[in-house]
Parts: sequence; structure tokens; C-alpha cells
Amino acid sequence: MKNNLVTKFLLSVCLLLVMASSHADNLMMVRTTQSFPEAMSFLQETIRKVGYTVSRVQRIDIGLTSSGFATDKYRVVFFSTAKDIEMVSKKYPHLIPYIPWKISIFAEEQDTLLVTANPMSFANEKFPEANKYLSRMKKDTEKILDIMRKSGD
Repeated sequence: MKNNLVTKFLLSVCLLLVMASSHADNLMMVRTTQSFPEAMSFLQETIRKVGYTVSRVQRIDIGLTSSGFATDKYRVVFFSTAKDIEMVSKKYPHLIPYIPWKISIFAEEQDTLLVTANPMSFANEKFPEANKYLSRMKKDTEKILDIMRKSGD
């Protein structure tokens, strides 16, 4: 049973990697030379400075390790504003599964990588007002990632 679960998990990861490589424009990624603990702290501080609230931090590495995978530090940071969540819930229910926004952060040797979905990948011409919101989210996410990228310089 455990081997079957591990096989399914590895297959899912492989499929996601293939999909991600074929749709790389839908991902936003930066690398910083900060250590993981420094980058994690600085990411949360940066999210707040850009005007958002960190709603939670989810540890991913524990689940992977308990399933028998060797992994380094890996977290997902969720962020938004109460106003945005209320507005999206009322006006754009098709976007509810994607909020709060998420940035994955993980250690890779001495560097730390940050990856997130490009908010514009959820744009739809049927909802031009929602696209304005997604465009703002993309701009703010780019700002967060740019600050993170420069923080290791």
C-alpha cells in the first residue's frame, strides 16, 4: 500500500514537472542567496510591507519526510487581504480556489528558491474586472519576488 502511494505521488510530481515545463510562462520564480531561515523571515516581512497579510505558513517537508522522501526545508506561504478575499468571494467566485495567494519557498543547497503561479494565468476574457484584480496581483507578486531576488545581492 505504501509503495503504491509513493508510486502515485512520484507519478504526480513527474506530471506536474512536465506540465510546468510546458507552461513555464505561468510560473514566477526567483532565487536568493539568503539561507532558508533568513529568506523565510524576509519573505513574510516583504509580503507585509507590500500591503498583504500572511494568513498561514504550511510545512510541506514534514509530510514528504514522513512518506520516506529526503527533502530539505520546504514551505508554502499564504497571503492576501481581508478586502480582497471578500471582494473575490462576492464578485469572482471562480477565483475562490486560488485565494489566498501562495508562494512556495524551499532550500536548494546554499540558495533558496521561491515559486508561485502567475496570477494572470487565471485571467478570463469573460471577467475583465477580475483581470484587473489579477493584473494587480501579478504586479504585487513581481514586486515581492524582485525584492527577494535582490535581497541576496
